[in-house]
Amino acid sequence: MADTATERLSGAAARYGDADATLDVANDVVRLQLAHRSVRRFTGRDVTDEELAALVAAAQSAPTSSNLQPWSVIAVRDPERKARLARLSASQDFVAQAPLFLVWIADLGRARRLAERAGTDVHAADYLETTLIGFIDTALAAQNAVVAAESLGLGSVFVGAIRNRPEAVAAELGLPPHTVAAFGLAVGEPDPAERADVKPRLPQEAVLHREQYDRASDDLIPVYDERLEAYNRRFGLKGTWTDRVLTRLKGPESMGGRHVLREVLERFGLPSR
Repeated sequence: MADTATERLSGAAARYGDADATLDVANDVVRLQLAHRSVRRFTGRDVTDEELAALVAAAQSAPTSSNLQPWSVIAVRDPERKARLARLSASQDFVAQAPLFLVWIADLGRARRLAERAGTDVHAADYLETTLIGFIDTALAAQNAVVAAESLGLGSVFVGAIRNRPEAVAAELGLPPHTVAAFGLAVGEPDPAERADVKPRLPQEAVLHREQYDRASDDLIPVYDERLEAYNRRFGLKGTWTDRVLTRLKGPESMGGRHVLREVLERFGLPSR
């Protein structure tokens, strides 16, 4: 792929929803990341075992705190199981339609079993810091897999709703104690007929602070609201980013059942003190 000013402009312009946005340093990897979008419609092509192995190898190449590697991933292909997981994930049909559904597990059970075999204790696993490490490392690994998938011509979308009914998901997947499904990832070849595009993000100046946090960057949000509202109108959607944030975080009723996650983690053996 040629490294041209036109390509840099188109990538940055799409990412920020701003025709004047430019990025003077770019290569194939950066351009791939700038072009990322969520894919919710897939063709009938399967994801091969060889491609799956590449995605997991990429995931395992992500950073991991103290080399703890506190995650696992479950590859689900069985149509009936995908359908059940779709129903448990806010009945999102694309979970069932995708040829491959990856469920990423924050997995402290492996360390617990290691301690049991060694006849010792891992009391630090009871603390919030270790639970955070489990979720953070799982997310880092999964994002590596997303970039790898896109480099292979595949598309994907994360599914946070896998946490809506965590105990039913755990039963479906046979999860052992001290583990929890962090999120899902639907993977497949993108259907070119899907009406979707690169969704604009906040202006870089709104998220990049230099030396100290600058709350004046919030002044850029109205500009972004206009850009995202224009994007939404293209696809028959309504609302601004501000609308979305305030609605999504309004209260427990907006969380799809996830407001009880702390209690669920306790029952799963992740006390997070």
